[in-house]
Amino acid sequence: MALRICRLAILIFVVTWLVGRGFAGDASLPKAKQEAETKGYLFETRHDEIVAKAKKEGKLKVFSALDAQRTLRELSERFKMKYPFVAEIQWEEKGGSEGHQRFLLEIQAGLAKGWDAVTMRSDFHSHYVPHLKRVDILGMARDGVLKIPLQIIDPTVRNIVAITSDIQVVGYNKKLISADKVPAQWEDFLKPEYKGKKFCADIRPVVLSALVPVWGMEKVLDRARKIAAQEPVWVRGYARALTSVAAGEHALFMGPNFGAVKVLQSKAANIDLDYKVIEPAPVRLNQGSAILETSERPYTALLWLEFLASAEAQKIIDKHEPGEASLFGPGSLQEEVIRGKKLSLIQWDSAEKMEGWQKEIIKAYGFPNAEIK
Repeated sequence: MALRICRLAILIFVVTWLVGRGFAGDASLPKAKQEAETKGYLFETRHDEIVAKAKKEGKLKVFSALDAQRTLRELSERFKMKYPFVAEIQWEEKGGSEGHQRFLLEIQAGLAKGWDAVTMRSDFHSHYVPHLKRVDILGMARDGVLKIPLQIIDPTVRNIVAITSDIQVVGYNKKLISADKVPAQWEDFLKPEYKGKKFCADIRPVVLSALVPVWGMEKVLDRARKIAAQEPVWVRGYARALTSVAAGEHALFMGPNFGAVKVLQSKAANIDLDYKVIEPAPVRLNQGSAILETSERPYTALLWLEFLASAEAQKIIDKHEPGEASLFGPGSLQEEVIRGKKLSLIQWDSAEKMEGWQKEIIKAYGFPNAEIK
């Protein structure tokens, strides 16, 4: 009898623990759905419901900044293997500011027909929001319906997912300068030995604007004026300037994207280009992706966004576009190089402020002209 009572007590304890730890989340889902729908958001309480509704759609059309012929092609193939009911995926790559601006104008004019999942530039973020389907991606991820890291979801609008991220590093030619001579902190660029065409600096001051969260605007503007006084080689764009560094025309480049360096390194095994991560490492979320309001296949698009955030998809991104996968992706190249380092992270609420910050920094620079065409 004592043994039975003991077993019953254990059973009651286990059931109580399960209710408190496991079932409470499930019980809260209908309430979360009701709250989301009251605010005009689409919300599903089970992943299989999303899949079931996606099965009725069957296709997908994607607008992306990822490489079309390599990255998007393999991502599409893997996605269709995961969800065989998706008979067709159409995609289009829109790289560069002009392509994104043109597409945004088409959306605003009601001319962007047939698109489902779209990628937007961070500086156009607010212009897209009125044209996006109100899907509570954050809420569904928080409740375990979707497997998407919460850090990459916009906490305010709740329906935008940052698929990739950027880290600003120092690029250098390892034949012209040894690793121990490369600046170990951003202020090192202000030393006398780096004055007079000794390093490249991009006119678009992404690296300095991304340091505002840690340094504050006053310190950033002070550093901008001092950098200008160093008389760097002013450039515009990472690829061409990094190529000149790799070719030995210049020794240093302050603040290129980590991904831009890794892509060049991947194209030539014996390239003389290398990089150093300086703390605080300037980091920006990138390639915010969402579902257009006019999408006829929102559930398939939702599965696509979830897939892009997965470890499998992030690995594919790093495979074809090294260094571009998100720092919040376990095992990504970015996650490896910044592990344990202090970051200056541009949060969602600061992404659009960067354009204004950059204008102020450019003024502090003194409106330099590019010297590398």
